[in-house]
Amino acid sequence: MERINKLYVIIGMVISLGLFYSIAADADEADEATTITFSAPVEIPGHVLPAGTYLFKLADDGSDPNVVQIFNSAGTKLYDMLPTTPAEREQPSGHTAVTLVQQGSAEPDVLLKWFYPGSAIGHEFMYSTQEDKVLAQDKQQTIAAGPRTRNSETQAGD
Repeated sequence: MERINKLYVIIGMVISLGLFYSIAADADEADEATTITFSAPVEIPGHVLPAGTYLFKLADDGSDPNVVQIFNSAGTKLYDMLPTTPAEREQPSGHTAVTLVQQGSAEPDVLLKWFYPGSAIGHEFMYSTQEDKVLAQDKQQTIAAGPRTRNSETQAGD
């Protein structure tokens, strides 16, 4: 009986995670610019992003294709520049996808990977060795979103 209850809790968490996180995507192939909306806070290396809309893109300095910049939805305020390592997924899709690690109800989920639409190679955010060990033990879920036309002037979450 207890095992069935745990199964229902896990299924409920997966369904609720899908409801809590909506991802909107608009893509630009040159710098992989993608708008992502999180309906709950999300942890990135170094700090937590509040719920809102963010612009993710590769740094345009040409030196390292594995540096991701995170801006407000209009692209006018830089929140962070983060080094990443290449990440692979089995099947590329035409949608933006992110992999989140669930830490529990008291902590925000952790943003682990970001995949540009149509690409099998994405960007894995780099955490400390100790954090990596903890994240490897927690439940990971990849969420994909369909493309949406971006109107960065009117999106909320700045």
